[in-house]
Amino acid sequence: MSNSSLVIYKKISPNKTKRTHKIDTVTVHVMAGDLSVERCGDVFASPLRMASSNYGIDSKGRCGLYVPEDFRSWCSSNRQNDDRAITVEVANDGGADTGYHVSDKAYHALIDLLADVCKRNGIKELKWKADKSLIGQIDKQNMTVHRWFKNKACPGDYLYSHMGDIAKKVNAKLSAGKSTKKSSDASSDKSSDVKSDSRNVSKIKCGDTVKIKKGAKSYNGTKLSSFAYLRKYTVSQIVADRAVVTWKGSVVAAVNVKNLIKL
Repeated sequence: MSNSSLVIYKKISPNKTKRTHKIDTVTVHVMAGDLSVERCGDVFASPLRMASSNYGIDSKGRCGLYVPEDFRSWCSSNRQNDDRAITVEVANDGGADTGYHVSDKAYHALIDLLADVCKRNGIKELKWKADKSLIGQIDKQNMTVHRWFKNKACPGDYLYSHMGDIAKKVNAKLSAGKSTKKSSDASSDKSSDVKSDSRNVSKIKCGDTVKIKKGAKSYNGTKLSSFAYLRKYTVSQIVADRAVVTWKGSVVAAVNVKNLIKL
């Protein structure tokens, strides 16, 4: 069983048990704190804590691994749920009065991570009905939340109210992946220039040193600062055509892979 290639930090927690159930569910949690992936790893590293999650995402959109996917994390106050679920702790940049709001970077990174988890584990789509009575009925709902198993606010009202949107965006990525493969199979008659560009894009991978093409915008279409085109970056995440680049360990932007120049 593999783990996500989106991970940029690993600190394996002792708080885990060998998984006995197939992965068919995802459970999103909120950290109830604006923790970095490193700090979250420190928390789960203590045996006294008796808690862990498979993954964590901080407000910069960085992803950490604490419990490999072939192990059950101790995360949701329910052994049966955690045995079948991938659990993700997301940092919040707002307090209880904001519903434990999470940053846009964390939100987009969560969608990327869940899409990756689904692809690798054969989950064809995420389903959300906001119905506690459907726990375990994965043909109807395969997303769960901590508040269904214990008297907690987790994952906070912000993420809870966005579960439907999260499912929608993840499913769009899963569908796009299928369409991309079909398009690729039918594009053998493209011109040599297009083929050359495609080969250049496919060569870019996590860990590569790159520059952003002058004039390129962020993945969401916003303008980048002028100095963004002068620096050299490290690619920390790639999902489909979306690449996240970092500078000195900090996330700078998400851009289309075609707008990167490999150095």
